[in-house]
Amino acid sequence: MTLRSLTLAAFTLALATAAHAPAHAQGSDDVADTATAATAPTTGAQVFEPVYFDQFAPRNALDMVDRIPGFSISGGNDQGQRGLGQATQNVIVNGERLSSKSESVRDQLRRIPAPDVVRIEILDGNATSIPGLTGQVANVVYTSDGASGQFEWTTGFRPYNTAAQLYGGEISVVGSSGALDYTVSLSNENNRFGADGPVTITDRDGALLELQDTKFSGRFDNPKLSTAFSYDFGGGVLANLNLSYGVDYYSRQEPETGTRASGETRTRESRTDEDGPFYELGGDIQFPFGPGLLKLIGLERFERENYSSMLIDRFSDGSPSRGSRFQQTNGEGERIGRFEYDWRLWKADWQLSGEAAFNRLDRRSRLFELEAGDEFVERAFPQGTGGVTEDRYEASLSVSRSLSPTLSVQLIGAMEFSTIEQTGFAANSRSFKRPKGSFAATWKPRADFDVSVTLAKRVSQLSFGDFLASVSLNNDNQNGGNNELVPYQSYNVEIEANKTFGPWGSIKLEARKAWFEDFIDWFPLPNGGEARGNIGDADRLHLQANATLNLDPIGFRGARLDVEVIKRFMNVTDPFTGLERPFSYDQEGAFEIDFRHDVPGSAWAWGASLDHDDPAPYARRYEEGREWEGPVWGGLFIEHKDVFGLTVQARASNLLGARNYFRRTVYEGERPDGEIRFGEYQDRRIGPIFRLTVSGDF
Repeated sequence: MTLRSLTLAAFTLALATAAHAPAHAQGSDDVADTATAATAPTTGAQVFEPVYFDQFAPRNALDMVDRIPGFSISGGNDQGQRGLGQATQNVIVNGERLSSKSESVRDQLRRIPAPDVVRIEILDGNATSIPGLTGQVANVVYTSDGASGQFEWTTGFRPYNTAAQLYGGEISVVGSSGALDYTVSLSNENNRFGADGPVTITDRDGALLELQDTKFSGRFDNPKLSTAFSYDFGGGVLANLNLSYGVDYYSRQEPETGTRASGETRTRESRTDEDGPFYELGGDIQFPFGPGLLKLIGLERFERENYSSMLIDRFSDGSPSRGSRFQQTNGEGERIGRFEYDWRLWKADWQLSGEAAFNRLDRRSRLFELEAGDEFVERAFPQGTGGVTEDRYEASLSVSRSLSPTLSVQLIGAMEFSTIEQTGFAANSRSFKRPKGSFAATWKPRADFDVSVTLAKRVSQLSFGDFLASVSLNNDNQNGGNNELVPYQSYNVEIEANKTFGPWGSIKLEARKAWFEDFIDWFPLPNGGEARGNIGDADRLHLQANATLNLDPIGFRGARLDVEVIKRFMNVTDPFTGLERPFSYDQEGAFEIDFRHDVPGSAWAWGASLDHDDPAPYARRYEEGREWEGPVWGGLFIEHKDVFGLTVQARASNLLGARNYFRRTVYEGERPDGEIRFGEYQDRRIGPIFRLTVSGDF
């Protein structure tokens, strides 16, 4: 029997016997704490009672959390986190972290009806005794009695290039029956998108080679059924079971007509399709054990992706058509077993945890070229087929303690062991051992001001697709595989300061500095190709401010401004030129300004928004470029919170004419010495976007 099988067998046995564990004295205290959670706010917390949110007429907990001054939801296991590990999200529910990897924090909050929310507490993350939480954390305290349902339907359209968006939204039922709490939801996250406009291709001197008339339109739908069950066995024994199943659908068409400087024309047919099912099964059970509380967690998730792209160019001068087709099937899964043992000792909260995670990717790729008679003929592409697995084991010990009424600290020490194995083309196997952990301290000298500092070493999660080759037909790029890829490590210093200004609002300032080892970006291969690879050291400084300004004190009752500003400074040495540059595709800056006015004495609200995103350029072996949309997006909305008991919101976006831009320079040889082959510049119209959202209860 393998080590993996032994680990999972031991976990399954423990899970099966946990429900029969005896209730110890500690368990009685836990039950009492749970029973009083709805009536006893956490000491030192900033508390928002339901009455605070009345002016917004919220439908669910998400509507409420989004209205907390200066607070924005971040983190979560759905963002590529390595296993489950320590908590990363800044929202917890009834004092517990949300552990699903396919459901976002926002998804789960959306299913908690607003009438069930008792209060929302803004806490010091160190005071939660949940390892990994630092800075401000929102604790949503709610109870459920009986059954209730809610729904949201979103429809919309764009005047140009897209079909109507008709079937977006969610319907959910939440309730309880005796010791059982349950949630069932059916949702479809979807969108329709597109743009049209000219693309110019120029030579190294700027002379026009080809003028293209282009248009792209696309769609995606993500229908999903999700369920969550929680059962209280009594005596401090509580079990949870989460199940979800869905299917992804994505398609994009991008026809173009290119007119060369000589007058000849080229027409392109281009299409990309992707679909596949996914599921997640997760559960946990916690029970008193000795002087503390033991929790066992298991999770299995899997996604299959069927991807295909096709491109054909036809020429008016009678030249033979050229084209390619690329097909790829990916099966990607993760299996996790984890235990957490919590106890209190020496006026501190302790946790010992262990985790075994088994990740896998199975990929099959096929490449075809168009031959005479418009027939596609398959070409050998062995480097695009194979498998990648990672077996990872981690142990950690954490302690959280309040040193005084104004100072709390949290210390985590962890060790990770992993083995990465690649099969198929360029088979390889490697093993690693890495220490990691963090130290966090929060100082809160006054009720309206706090500062937290975190020092941490972290290990990244690899994208297994980078181990194997792939093809981008529309950009005429082939990405090589890299069987020597290793996760990068980072050393982090993070500072967060929060200040409230009474009726005026609040502000949060963040500064995060990270130093990276084995940073991953485009990397030269010995055969003249390129792949994602480890390119050495790098650093990044992230600055962010979130502020809420209430306008009631100046007589504009019911009005508020929410502002978020981000700026990043990055440095990595380009492996092709030896020069310093930002991280490819990262974010260099952004801002978002939202104004909302809930008209006093009425059910009406209206508002406006401005936002801007500044993505960094990318740099490859034979080209460099940048894609962005903007410069500024602007929108308006109007909302009525009681249309026969429903909330109806109409929103118009992109009223300032943000466009879709792309520019790149392609070289004959390696940068920076290679001659310029051509330059490409896209400037395409997106147009206004109109959406209608209807939500209600039943």
